[in-house]
Amino acid sequence: MNGLIEALHIYDDNRFEYHDPLTPSASAKRPRKPILSHTYTGRPLSAKHLLPLYLEHPVPRPNLIYLPNASPATLIFSLTHANLLFLATSSTEIEPLLVIEFLHRVIDAFEDIIAAPLLASEIERNYHVAAQILTEMCDAGTINTTEPNALKENVEMEGLLDKIFGGFNLPSKTPISLNLSNTPALPWRSANVRHTSNEMYADVIETLSVTLAPSGRPLAAFANGSIVFTAKVSGVPDITVSLSSPSGKHNVGGIMELPVFHPCVRLNTWKERPGELSFIPPDGRFILAGYEVDLLPFTSGKSGNSSANNLKLPVTLEMKTGLGPAGLEFEVRLQVNKILGSQSTSGPGQFGRGIGSGRVGPPHAGSPGAPLLEGLSVTIPLPEDVRNLSDIRPSRGDASFNPGEKVLEWQVPTKELSGSTSPLALRCTVVGPIDDEVQDFDPSGFAFNHDYSYNEPYQSAPAKAGGKTGNSHEQDAKKVAQNKILMPSSASVSFTVKGWLASGLKVDSILLDARKSRGMAEGVKPYKGVKYLTVSKGGVEMRC
Repeated sequence: MNGLIEALHIYDDNRFEYHDPLTPSASAKRPRKPILSHTYTGRPLSAKHLLPLYLEHPVPRPNLIYLPNASPATLIFSLTHANLLFLATSSTEIEPLLVIEFLHRVIDAFEDIIAAPLLASEIERNYHVAAQILTEMCDAGTINTTEPNALKENVEMEGLLDKIFGGFNLPSKTPISLNLSNTPALPWRSANVRHTSNEMYADVIETLSVTLAPSGRPLAAFANGSIVFTAKVSGVPDITVSLSSPSGKHNVGGIMELPVFHPCVRLNTWKERPGELSFIPPDGRFILAGYEVDLLPFTSGKSGNSSANNLKLPVTLEMKTGLGPAGLEFEVRLQVNKILGSQSTSGPGQFGRGIGSGRVGPPHAGSPGAPLLEGLSVTIPLPEDVRNLSDIRPSRGDASFNPGEKVLEWQVPTKELSGSTSPLALRCTVVGPIDDEVQDFDPSGFAFNHDYSYNEPYQSAPAKAGGKTGNSHEQDAKKVAQNKILMPSSASVSFTVKGWLASGLKVDSILLDARKSRGMAEGVKPYKGVKYLTVSKGGVEMRC
């Protein structure tokens, strides 16, 4: 597929157009006023004709909509950001992810060059800049330059002094020479970068996605990671980041599945030595690499012997349903496990922000040597037949039920987790739907749909000793079976852990090659720092 992007339209969701200016009613207005339209090639649909066709599609609208009845048949790629709607069109087959990523790059470039946060008024005020950016990013429908640093070199910005002295023929400002004639042009890095304090930071962030069976056996367990690097170094630095895994540096390539890299990374170096990232970074913060890790140990989920304990999760979840005489109660148990700081093998003081190289004593909370668990919460969705929870008893923390969304939320503060090894428990009693007898209750006593025939015997049989009939246990079993539909079918856990990664990956070193670097003062030793963070936004799910 070698299709072309034909046009890009930007609409403002806060402004409205009216059919009749004399009757600006809610039914007469059409949302989203077009504030910018840029045509790359062909004769695409105009902004005013395109918007009604897009709004005809029912909500929620996908990012890709096909309009077969348009002339010509058109593909609409959409993206919403900060009350702005971005629509790109194409009448030929084109890779959808390519166009969606292009829209994301347009937003990033606007925020970096025009203003952040991105507002409609800022785009209109700097229309000449926005038009230049869109022209540089896409040439005749083919995506061209998308790096903000390269766009800044080609986009002319009109400053205040240019407006004042625009009528005078003043000599143009010459850039400061860094003697970088032998350095190849890097579209992701600006020229003449200068920093008073040279710093290099690496943040490794992993998001958990774990599904556990009722027995506790993991059905699937993945960690999606990102290495976010911040480079505030003068000139053109050449940096090497070395990674390692719990089984050694040689196995990093086998653990990091589906890796993706920033264009600055030298792929040949990674292929020759997996785990070694060699690159010339952009200026500032950027995503250096992304990856996926299968957390099921050694088996990839094919063996039945693995359990949740093999994953070494910071929290173990257990749920029991159908408790109580009528089966209307359920209980959730949480066990906070001790996390060993496997990332601490790099040596004390090698990395860490705000920690000097000569630091001694125990590690601070949130460092690799002392991981910190925060934001622990459990979300339990309940069936639609549940009207309310009559009794909510958490052993610690606070629990609340939202009857509208049918969700029970249990939050445990971090201060209540420290120094405790006993499991946390939450026990609840559900209230089911109203019985038919209660629904048909008539306060007047003269309901027409009620049978008033009296067929009961005049004398009842004597009750047995103990006050229980012979079929009481059978009735309780029926109630438990009937109330089974009121029990929750799953529970998800959310938390963050600072100083720990589920995959066990770690950054061994961040090295700056002074011989390959350019434009740096002699003897400069940038400050280095590494942080680890694991996030689970409902990612650990226990099925009942």
